[in-house]
Amino acid sequence: MPETKVKYSIPELCARYGLGDTAAAIARLEHDGPSFVQALMDAQEFPAALAFLSYVLPTREAIWWAWTCARRTLVAEPSPAVQAALDATERWIAQPAEVNRRPTLEIAESADLGTPAGCAALAVFFSGGSLAPPELPVVAPPPGAAARAIAGSITLAAVSPPPEKAPERFRQFIGQGLEVAARIKLWES
Repeated sequence: MPETKVKYSIPELCARYGLGDTAAAIARLEHDGPSFVQALMDAQEFPAALAFLSYVLPTREAIWWAWTCARRTLVAEPSPAVQAALDATERWIAQPAEVNRRPTLEIAESADLGTPAGCAALAVFFSGGSLAPPELPVVAPPPGAAARAIAGSITLAAVSPPPEKAPERFRQFIGQGLEVAARIKLWES
């Protein structure tokens, strides 16, 4: 079974990562991970559901999830910078090595951090390793930084034009995140 990031109870995760008052109220009820996400979806608390899944999924799987969502909302001809961000993210997913992680910050910034592809590439940069240049002492990414970028990427993908499709996209993307969790047996003991 893959190593997971689930180290806290659902109410603790809500408090730790600021998932909001509604998520905290729902978390006080007895829920396992999937039923908590479903309860958030029923309450249309889509960003909280995305954030929760982003925090509990292993980083590589969560970045893959963000990358697929970003790809699903691409325009026919993405800009070279957006395509470069998607390509860099895909390289890291295939080979999560430092040589593939380190350049993603500049690539993410070129793509624009306000794009799904830019945020997905930023999540790669925050996935581990040092944030400082190689010649300087190691500076670890802040806890949860990759998960915040992952949730941001998927949220941006969901609200991409046309905006009236946002609720449907949120449901599709969250459903895909739940499928990833099920496939890796995230909540099985």
